[in-house]
Amino acid sequence: MGGFIFSFLIGVMCIILGAMNMRGNISSIHSYHRQRVSEEDRIPFGKGVGLGTVIVGASVMLFSILSALSVLTGNDIFVFVGTGLMILGMVIGLAISVRAMMKYNKGVF
Repeated sequence: MGGFIFSFLIGVMCIILGAMNMRGNISSIHSYHRQRVSEEDRIPFGKGVGLGTVIVGASVMLFSILSALSVLTGNDIFVFVGTGLMILGMVIGLAISVRAMMKYNKGVF
C-alpha cells in the first residue's frame, strides 16, 4: 500500500507545481526555459506548461487510486484502466507543455 501512497503524493506534487506555474510562478521550470521566455509571455507560458503538469499529476493520482482499488477488490481491470488513463494523461500533458515551450520559447532544447 506504500507504493500507492507514494505515487499518489507524486501526483499531488505535480498538481501543486503545475498550479504554481499557471499563476505565473515559473521558478520550478528549468532556467534555460525561464531565460528564453519574455516577460510578457511569462504568464501564458506558465499556464501552458502548468496545465500540462497538472494533467500529468492528475493521471498519476488516478492511476494510484485505481491500482489500490485493484488490490483491494482483486479485480485487475482497475489496473488496466488506470494504466491506459495514465498513459493518455501523460501524452496529453506532455504535448500541452511541449506546445507551450515551442510557442513561447522557440524550442524545447
